[in-house]
Amino acid sequence: MVLPDWALSMFETALIHLHRCEGDESFFASFESAWRMRKLSEAGRLRIRAALPAYARWLVDIARPDADSGLESLVRLRLHILGLLLECQIIVTGVGKVDFLIEGRLIIEIDGKENHDGPSRRHKDLVRDAAASALGLETLRFDYAQVIHDWPAVQAAIVAALARIREHA
Repeated sequence: MVLPDWALSMFETALIHLHRCEGDESFFASFESAWRMRKLSEAGRLRIRAALPAYARWLVDIARPDADSGLESLVRLRLHILGLLLECQIIVTGVGKVDFLIEGRLIIEIDGKENHDGPSRRHKDLVRDAAASALGLETLRFDYAQVIHDWPAVQAAIVAALARIREHA
């Protein structure tokens, strides 16, 4: 059932129109961001799901409210489409919270400029990566430009790292 625009909140209407105009990826990242910012109630999420075309409803079904950024949401969506099962926003003892963990051995970090820019933040990332390596974990870090403008290279790096990990398991 499609509800008339007057029955939807401003955020709901905007997200539905965003899907129509910009497609799955923009919608998904924005939907998760709105949910994280508590702009969408459970009823609102269900109204959005109902208003989407049937082929797109799965996007609401896999959405989560814990992504630290729209960039992380985008990466999670793309990795989901590849069939990779991710643990998201989990604590790795000795390392701290990581964006994604794949197969218990590969850490994926999505480094937006606001959280990883500058020498002191870079140093903290390097310390965390060394701690992960000491635990037998591999860490791959990608920034905005890589995710947005060179996804094939990001995907190839992740797939290759998983192949190495599986080979040595």
